[in-house]
Amino acid sequence: MMRPPSMFNRRGLCLLIAICAIPVGLCQAQARPSRPVNFVFFLVDDLGYMDVGCNNPKTFYETPHIDRLAAEGMRFTDGYAACPVCSPTRYSILTGKYPSRVDATNFFSGRRAGRFLPAPLHNRMPREEVTIAETLKEHGYATFFAGKWHLGPSEEFWPEHQGFDINRGGHERGGPYGGKKYFSPYGNPRLTDGPPGEHLPDRLATETIQFIEANREGRFLAYLAFYSVHTPLMGRPDLVEKYRAKAERLGLADQVEFAEEEQALPIKKPRRVRILQRHAVYAAMVEAMDQAVGKVLDRLRELGLADNTAIMLMSDNGGLSTSEGSPTSNLPLRGGKGWLYEGGIREPWLIRMPGVTSPGSTCSVPVISTDFYPTILELAGLPARPTQHLDGVSLVSLLRGEQTSARDAIFWHYPHYSNQGGIPGGAVRMGDWKLIERFEDGRVHLYNLKEDIGEEKDLAEAHSDRVAAMRARLHGWYREVDAKFLQQKEDGPKPWRP
Repeated sequence: MMRPPSMFNRRGLCLLIAICAIPVGLCQAQARPSRPVNFVFFLVDDLGYMDVGCNNPKTFYETPHIDRLAAEGMRFTDGYAACPVCSPTRYSILTGKYPSRVDATNFFSGRRAGRFLPAPLHNRMPREEVTIAETLKEHGYATFFAGKWHLGPSEEFWPEHQGFDINRGGHERGGPYGGKKYFSPYGNPRLTDGPPGEHLPDRLATETIQFIEANREGRFLAYLAFYSVHTPLMGRPDLVEKYRAKAERLGLADQVEFAEEEQALPIKKPRRVRILQRHAVYAAMVEAMDQAVGKVLDRLRELGLADNTAIMLMSDNGGLSTSEGSPTSNLPLRGGKGWLYEGGIREPWLIRMPGVTSPGSTCSVPVISTDFYPTILELAGLPARPTQHLDGVSLVSLLRGEQTSARDAIFWHYPHYSNQGGIPGGAVRMGDWKLIERFEDGRVHLYNLKEDIGEEKDLAEAHSDRVAAMRARLHGWYREVDAKFLQQKEDGPKPWRP
């Protein structure tokens, strides 16, 4: 017979009270999801913020599958890469740290001099880092990498030595530079050749699907880092013809394609920057990449895995607009790849997690690529590793609809002369305000991004107090991460120091 409440066991009552007293947040942090959460991470190379339809309904390119992902999940309007070039951002995603902490501040092997010598460059992701792949492996996840790696100069630094069970195509090079490049034979030491003419984005999607199918009964991380849409500019002939016809149909041939952007000192000639999207080959590359994304998404749904798989997508830096063919325009964002302006660091940034994200939701809180690591851990129900992902914060509360963050600032540090003409400098964003500091001469620029997303109105003189406060915050961060700066050439002028 059931005891009445008055006869309830005293020990049981005390235990119930103790359980109820545990903070709700702690219970959530330690609770494991009822089904294992899988992860598919899409990293696109050089894809601009304005290259996708969900950010730019008027884009020349067609990205229906990425747009579908945005419609099913959350789109971050102010999502950033940790650097305006590739390798540092890739490091930040996998480690949860700013690349300045290990002097991984330029694309690996990038050492272009200008008026001054660049800062020292550590061109590898240290083996001592515990990557997100290694952490997930410790908790029973199968891990897979496909595509561009570019995080170390030799095989000991490749994906299979950094936590990934399988590596399809990742090695030291920053592009598909072997064989026929984007078409088989690839000449890639970690990817067997396919039939002649096979297209690389589709092949990488196929490899990803095969891994997912083999691990459908367990839990997995599939990390697909496209070589697309990086140079060399090569597209499928059918898609190239499609976009040539589209440009002609839209009457784009007679429109102005380029404007000018200021370069680093002492160069007086402005840099040419694309202001019109109409490049047929680039458009073909964007669509082929989008089709590969759709191929993976469709297979997840067919396998019944869509409801317990978190999908994440971003680009490693802004669209290429000032060099190497200048194939895309980032307007209204200023600059592009290699620049600290918004066009170089603001990215397509999407996360879909059924049961957590509301379909078609947006978030305007600034976030950065270091945040993926702790976010993945929380979604998986795993404990945080704050000594590893030092510079990341979990975005799960934002994914659930909150619009506030405990972080007061995000930072960039690029003490290099970029291949694209970008100026060596640092930057900090605090709220709607962004300050850029030039390392050649110490000049600063201040912009209100809410009112001036194109960074056209420099407000530094009108807001000297704000400049002083933001500069102090930025310099404090330099000291925290032991940031390095431009160096003097032999018999040359001394560079500015913060």
